[in-house]
Amino acid sequence: MDKVHDNRAWFLIIPVFLIVAFSAVIPLMTVVNYSVQEIFGPGQTFFVGTEWFEVVLADERLHDALVRQIVYSLAVLAIEIPLGILIALGMPGGRSAKTSLTLVLLALPLLIPFNVVGTIWQIFGRGDIGLLGATFRAIGIEYNYTNNSLDAWLTVLVMDVWHWTSLVALLCYAGLQSIPPAFYQAAKIDGASKWAVFRYIQLPKMRGVLIIAVLLRFMDSFMIYTEPFVLTGGGPGNSTTFLSQYLTQMAVGQFDIGKAAAFSIVYFLIVLLFSFIFYTIITRTGEGEKK
Repeated sequence: MDKVHDNRAWFLIIPVFLIVAFSAVIPLMTVVNYSVQEIFGPGQTFFVGTEWFEVVLADERLHDALVRQIVYSLAVLAIEIPLGILIALGMPGGRSAKTSLTLVLLALPLLIPFNVVGTIWQIFGRGDIGLLGATFRAIGIEYNYTNNSLDAWLTVLVMDVWHWTSLVALLCYAGLQSIPPAFYQAAKIDGASKWAVFRYIQLPKMRGVLIIAVLLRFMDSFMIYTEPFVLTGGGPGNSTTFLSQYLTQMAVGQFDIGKAAAFSIVYFLIVLLFSFIFYTIITRTGEGEKK
């Protein structure tokens, strides 16, 4: 007897496609159109082809911002992923008031708006009234994120770690809680060390959530804007001017729409490329270990 398929459920997906088309595809096509136009005003445009892409790709400020952005994003991943795993491993398991309190406290930084995070650290790092700046001054360490490029860059990095490590920890904790107790019981019977349990049981079971954590943190850190803008304004100099801030200066500050549109597409392709690279490396590493 042939099986009858009811395809009416596909109609439920149509609203999703329409929403995605309205919120993503149409704006993207608009940006693509602007990227090949010279825009002087409403109705005053003419076709320039790939000229803006050539200008953007040859822009040395873009190259500097890209290098700065890549170093920053790699630093974020190098700190937040291991730190999030360590926090998740140290969190209490089971259903208890202690576990609930830990989860709530861990999630608090994630609830703070981006601009508020920047304001908090702006005050926190001040040498006159900020706890961090005053502490450094009291112990004789020269710290000034408004004048020193390294201090500003490190402050933005620490701010991001404080704000987003909780997300990695919560994802890893969810992965750890999905491991059946039988795995730990078998490891205990075999006399496995803590490192062996982590290496062969916990880490493989967390691989799925780690892929999500790496991709989310990379994409978000690569598109960071509000926090460093509020904290340092991109300075001192251009030390904390990342790609998103450079794009905003081009589009809003200079009102160079065509060039900004071309830059937006290049920016999008860079994020897409690096996300694909990270995803491929993690998945292939997992497949190699299974073999």
